[in-house]
Amino acid sequence: MAIYNLGSINADYFYRVPHLPGPGETLAATDFTRGLGGKGANMSVAAARAAARVVHIGAVGPDGVWARDRLTEFGVDTRHIAQLPDTPTGHAIINVDDHGENAIVLLPGANHAIPETTLAAALSEASPGDTLLFQNETTLQRQAVEMARNLGLYIAYAAAPFDVAATEEVLPYLDFLILNEVEASQLSEETGKDPAALGVKDVVVTLGSKGARWIHDGQARDFPALPVTPVDTTGAGDTFTGYALAARDRGFPMEQALTLASRAAALMVTRVGTADVIPDLKEVTEARFRAPD
Repeated sequence: MAIYNLGSINADYFYRVPHLPGPGETLAATDFTRGLGGKGANMSVAAARAAARVVHIGAVGPDGVWARDRLTEFGVDTRHIAQLPDTPTGHAIINVDDHGENAIVLLPGANHAIPETTLAAALSEASPGDTLLFQNETTLQRQAVEMARNLGLYIAYAAAPFDVAATEEVLPYLDFLILNEVEASQLSEETGKDPAALGVKDVVVTLGSKGARWIHDGQARDFPALPVTPVDTTGAGDTFTGYALAARDRGFPMEQALTLASRAAALMVTRVGTADVIPDLKEVTEARFRAPD
């Protein structure tokens, strides 16, 4: 089994700030780092670190060879990451405050120029029962779900950054939908339907410090968050998604997959960074969390 992830690849530029800047405000950053990021790359790394076979489908510019190589180091199959000669690699400017909250500005770059031939070549290797995962930081979503449906793949979608038109276009194809609480509210407002009525077999709504809610065939079950002290929430949702789908791909029941994903996300928020600090499976399974207050 394998996960084919049509996903973004970014250079993440982190700036530690005393608080998130307001309109017109200039702040002096107290620290700066560069790392591998993008929702797609984060999910690929998380799934690979959770012991799944992951094939990443994407693109970088001439300035992004290091990012492709970094994905390879994490165990991701990078044969279907195109290198575009005239398009910059996507990047994100991430402000993180002293409470672990963040504000992010994205340049899509090569993520919006993935050749359709790259997508087709990757999915030509897939087998029925494999997973297609995708988000909203690339193009080709509609083409991908049509190919995946014809191939008998399990289709999973993280509806972020939220775009109602993009989400409504792919909803009829989905087996698994994951969104955060704000995105779920936005989708309900736009469609007039709550998550249980969307027609997707498995819907997961992440609730931040309150945990996550799994809606299966219209029935909801809550998974409480584990008690930790967060220092950086960047990438926690991507880690959750990658771990959940990796566990499912490896044959875990969804309840166990989401429990493992909750543990991985809890560890992730105690670290500063994105793909480079996603915990591996050994760390996640051996982690000890304090008892809830």
